[in-house]
Amino acid sequence: MRYLAISVFMSCLALSGGAEEYRGYDAVTLLDSTFVSVESSGSGTFAVYRSFKVLTPKGGVANRVITYDYDPLTAFAAFRYATIYRAGGDVVNLDVTAACDYAAPARAIYWGARQIMLEIGWLEPGDVVVYEIAKKGFTYALLLGGSGEDDSRFIPPMRGQFYDIVPFWVNEPTVRKVYQVSIPQEKELQFQFYQGECASSMRYEEGQKVYTFAVNHALPFEREANMVDLFDAAPKLMISSTPAWQDKSLWFNKVNEDYGSFAPLPEAQKKVDELLRGKTTEMEKIAVLTHWVADNIRYSGISMGKGEGYTLHPTKMNFTDRCGVCKDIAGMLISFLRMAGMEAYPAMTMAGSRVETIPADHFNHCVVVVKLSDGTYMPLDPTWVPFCRELWSSAEQQQNYLPGIPEGSPLRETPVSAPENHYVRIQARNAIDGKGTLRGQFTLTAEGQSDSNVRRMFTQGWQTEWQHLLEQQLLAVSPKARLISVDYGKDPKNYQAAPIQITFRYEIPDYALPGKGGEWVFKPLVMNNLYAGVQTHLRIRTDMEERRYGFKDACSRLVELEETIRLPQGYTLAGEARQETKQSTAADFEGSLRQEAGSIRLYQKLALKKRVYEAADWTGFREAVNAHKGFGEYIVIRK
Repeated sequence: MRYLAISVFMSCLALSGGAEEYRGYDAVTLLDSTFVSVESSGSGTFAVYRSFKVLTPKGGVANRVITYDYDPLTAFAAFRYATIYRAGGDVVNLDVTAACDYAAPARAIYWGARQIMLEIGWLEPGDVVVYEIAKKGFTYALLLGGSGEDDSRFIPPMRGQFYDIVPFWVNEPTVRKVYQVSIPQEKELQFQFYQGECASSMRYEEGQKVYTFAVNHALPFEREANMVDLFDAAPKLMISSTPAWQDKSLWFNKVNEDYGSFAPLPEAQKKVDELLRGKTTEMEKIAVLTHWVADNIRYSGISMGKGEGYTLHPTKMNFTDRCGVCKDIAGMLISFLRMAGMEAYPAMTMAGSRVETIPADHFNHCVVVVKLSDGTYMPLDPTWVPFCRELWSSAEQQQNYLPGIPEGSPLRETPVSAPENHYVRIQARNAIDGKGTLRGQFTLTAEGQSDSNVRRMFTQGWQTEWQHLLEQQLLAVSPKARLISVDYGKDPKNYQAAPIQITFRYEIPDYALPGKGGEWVFKPLVMNNLYAGVQTHLRIRTDMEERRYGFKDACSRLVELEETIRLPQGYTLAGEARQETKQSTAADFEGSLRQEAGSIRLYQKLALKKRVYEAADWTGFREAVNAHKGFGEYIVIRK
């Protein structure tokens, strides 16, 4: 393999010399090649080859250390060789035995992922680095399976099946990128190249089928602000020997039923019976069990031995430890629902990007499906709904998932949640006096994901910090703001009782600024940084006229803002009243600003209809959001 790689490297080096298209970059990849030899068990032996040329001093610094990630539970990785071809003609063979193997940086999940690192040292423009990494195992499984020190850990959980998800986008110009897989002839392999084109071929070689995919002269992928995940926009290859998602669904069901992941437990049954006391309807029972699990099982991922993957940990472990990752929290809810007499099963999903029809395991999250009395399956996600009024987080709407149910299932998608399920409303009653001081009150109410965003300070923060955090909302408007009082209504920690409602009373000296000829200038309070964290659409850049790729918001949402401002005696609105309406499949807006007697009244209603938008949605979304922002301009009043 090494001699083949070097031969290809030399031809790529000739191709790259002085190429105008690479000017302005700090380095160019000459060849990025991966060769995989698949065994009958589904285990793969990988040769990962890369060569690059340094073009600037900055490129030399950026590439002085080579880092490669792997997980020792499912794979082994090591540098095979590394060589520097100096611009002046010298050749330096690096000592790969000096490579370091470190624990990979981690947060919340500590499953032993590792990084191998090799220091290249000082590189100058014109230097070329060539290296190869040998790896054995499988490459993508956040829901891992298997353990041990022998080669059995390299066999994928669905024994005999091979899949891979290969990003074909690049971060620096690349002369040639190749992925090649050799698989026993008796195995069928399906593949698809998404969001781009590649040269592909298949040939027979020594009892194997060899598939090759290649792209020449790839330039760095140009990202857009707020765009969908790169896997949903940039070139990628999906490849799998599994015939259909239905097969994966059946396997996922069987592996957990055979393991006994959801066996009843007397102590847990006692808790279920306690929670169900007084609950009569199906949805009441589902809700109380989901909320208890969501609120009481802490998210903390540490290695717990057998069952670190597609095989979910048993009821006893989850109920005793009261902590784990998504699959442990999901497993606890499945056990609870079964002990309540319902049918419930695990499901795999991908939080963040799309899952394609090619059954390559593009999953990073585990959730639950429960079978309702009408025979339909309802998804639940206790990991994403702690202290949330939802049972399935709408931050996951338009997301693919695969249930592991006895009859098998195709890939499914969660529906769009209507904007009114996630409303945020601010109603303000203010007055400006002759010195420019603003006094008044506003009431904030919110539901769904908007409720969770507002309520987080009460459910996850110290009560001693509440006053300070609430003051910050006003101080974001003006550093002179003074919070007089706050009325929470009902206990804000009791999220199940009712949607959040908070009433602020305040005064803000010098809120209105004096202008020429006795004019006063100010912004409507409800348009001046109030609860901007809930209105995530304000973070989406709307100065772009067109988009090539889809884009994302945190959630569908309905924003209603209303403010009445009583003016000083004798003052009126300078300028015309305003009224504007926008409608599209992506977003609707209606707004008005007018004078009523001695007051100014502002009203806005913005409906954002999705979480994940297509590029074609951009015009409608942009026009509605820009219209919304436009009512936040300064108001001028005069006598």
